[in-house]
Amino acid sequence: MATFLLEVGTEELPASFVSSALEQWRTRIPASLAEAFLSVEAVELYGTPRRLAVLIDGLPDKQPDRQEEIKGPSAQAAFKNGKPTKAAEGFARSRGVSLEDFEIRPTDKGEFVFVQQNIPGRPVTELLTELVPQWIFSLEGKRFMRWGNGDLRFPRPIRWLVTLLNDAVLPMTIENGSEKITSNRYTQAHRVLHPDPIAIPTASDYVACLKQGNIEVDPAQRRQQIQTQAEAIAQSVNGVASISPSLLEEVTDLVESPNAVIGKFDSEFLELPPEVIITEMESHQRYFPVLKEANSTELLPYFITISNGDPAKAKIIAAGNERVIRARLSDGKYFFDVDRKQGLEDYLPRLETVTFQEDLGSVRQKADRIVSIANLIADQLQVNEADRTTIQRAALLCKADLVTQMVGEFPELQGVMGEKYARSAGESPAVATAIFEHYLPRGAHDQFPETLAGQVVGLADRLDTLVGIFSLGMLPSGSSDPFALRRAANAIVNITWIANLPLNLDALLQQVVADFVATHPKVKNPDLLGQLQAFFLQRIRTLLQEDREIDYDLVNAVLGAETDGALSDREYAERALQDLLDVRDRAIFLQSIRENQTLDRIYETVNRSARLAAQGNLETAPLDPGLVIEPNLFQSSSEQAFYDALVQIVPKTQAAQAERNYQKLVDALAEIAPVVSEFFDGKNSVLVMDEDPKIRKNRLNLLGLLRNHARVLADFGAIVKS
Repeated sequence: MATFLLEVGTEELPASFVSSALEQWRTRIPASLAEAFLSVEAVELYGTPRRLAVLIDGLPDKQPDRQEEIKGPSAQAAFKNGKPTKAAEGFARSRGVSLEDFEIRPTDKGEFVFVQQNIPGRPVTELLTELVPQWIFSLEGKRFMRWGNGDLRFPRPIRWLVTLLNDAVLPMTIENGSEKITSNRYTQAHRVLHPDPIAIPTASDYVACLKQGNIEVDPAQRRQQIQTQAEAIAQSVNGVASISPSLLEEVTDLVESPNAVIGKFDSEFLELPPEVIITEMESHQRYFPVLKEANSTELLPYFITISNGDPAKAKIIAAGNERVIRARLSDGKYFFDVDRKQGLEDYLPRLETVTFQEDLGSVRQKADRIVSIANLIADQLQVNEADRTTIQRAALLCKADLVTQMVGEFPELQGVMGEKYARSAGESPAVATAIFEHYLPRGAHDQFPETLAGQVVGLADRLDTLVGIFSLGMLPSGSSDPFALRRAANAIVNITWIANLPLNLDALLQQVVADFVATHPKVKNPDLLGQLQAFFLQRIRTLLQEDREIDYDLVNAVLGAETDGALSDREYAERALQDLLDVRDRAIFLQSIRENQTLDRIYETVNRSARLAAQGNLETAPLDPGLVIEPNLFQSSSEQAFYDALVQIVPKTQAAQAERNYQKLVDALAEIAPVVSEFFDGKNSVLVMDEDPKIRKNRLNLLGLLRNHARVLADFGAIVKS
């Protein structure tokens, strides 16, 4: 067994590419080895800003010999009048077999020629020579570049290549125009701490050799070193390092030999909102802030930078970074002071100069639409006058901070600064909080707005964006969603669910679309409402399955099954959009009764009834047997018993609907199950499809009524028996 090392040395790679490339290799390299019939013991991946590497242990010397069955031409094409044709001879020649090796076997498409071919395993050196270039140049990422006069594309120029099979160099060359990069055993160590190249004796010595060259090539080890050093150096000033996971990941791939350095800034800058200081440190300088204590937002006048230089020069490195942060925070303080010289409302006219989208007007116009939509939502929710006033004011001012100098410099602080400036200008705390909250959630794992005003303004903002962008026909497609419309729709549904808002999304969409079309006569999308409804249904479906972990068939049961973009049951789709809370609750309830096996008690009864009821013509709305059943047509006591049971279940179903207590409905369906079983299979059973059309219709209506009661919960026909 052999160990193989591949190291691709480059100029400094973007941090995001290092982690992305290693993740791609983590999947692709084992897969390509398996495709080459090579079994290995381990595949270890390493990377720094200047290198990507893979170490493969337990490689065999060659592929195993194997036998493959090869399908050739059809028998009709291979033989004519019992003699082989040129097609047969050519196939035999291409496979290195004789005509006597042919087997003629029948297939679905007629008789074909087959041969069993023994294929000797190829040496692993040959295979690696083919695979390595594929591994390197199949990597995907953003902003690849060309260099020199060649056509190779990579995020940064490739400068060296190490390919070792045990202790031997596996000869390999990468050509890029006039430049040739030939593999060898020499790698580059730390630029400052070990400027001379290092020879790697054997592949298995790779990690140890790089440590001697002051390189920590294992990203996991580097990450741990950074975290440990940052925490320790923060304690040296009686503070706690604030380590953002995303920043930690980025910094890990920015350095090869991490060294935490502490710096200080003037205490007067602590008068700035902590969000400004933290954003400046994390987003612009890649520093870790230092908190006064854990789980606090109170900062100490220190920062931690992770140096890739000489630890002996830590004081010089700190001084340089202190000059940078002082200048950046000075700018921030200037912006903060200037912005507060006027109230948020004074910024509204300047929103006229900011374009939301070319065909949708300015951000000022968007703010007016947000106010209008927020009022529609407030009407639905029947909010009191105090809350309505807060909602209207927050909706009007929610985008005003976009034209402040601070947000112009730090766009990620939109909403955050809006809240600060609103409080500074004397707006009510409720309005200020809503301005901040209306952007929530900002990310996949972010908090949601907690106040009613924040929820309503957030919904209105996202609805306006969705309606506006959809009106232009700019729908998301595949992975392309430049306006983050999926995220916006997800937020609308999730905010409604988390806040338990009794929102009729369907009615709201109809009104918002109607108002938009009335003021925008050049709408480019003729099916604006229909596409928005379908889009939200897809988002609901995805959120139920992926976030709430509801089985796909149960989601189909409350939303209607989707086939080729068409829904099996529009009634459930309309009901879902009209009551988002109800569709959530029914899906969760169905999942719970599947897991506790209560669903099994009623599944067969309801499903059998529904399948037969489909042969009748009873609509899905009626529940009362007195309206659709003629008792005088009964010919068996089981029919009367079925009828009586349906009479008794009506108030229980109505109560379950009114109270959203679907357990009552399930209990009632379980109680009626024995009666239905007697109707079908008991000693007094009946033939549903009687020859007499009146009797047949009466019996089908009995089954249709039972189906209708069950449909209050879900379409049982969509549920797969567990």
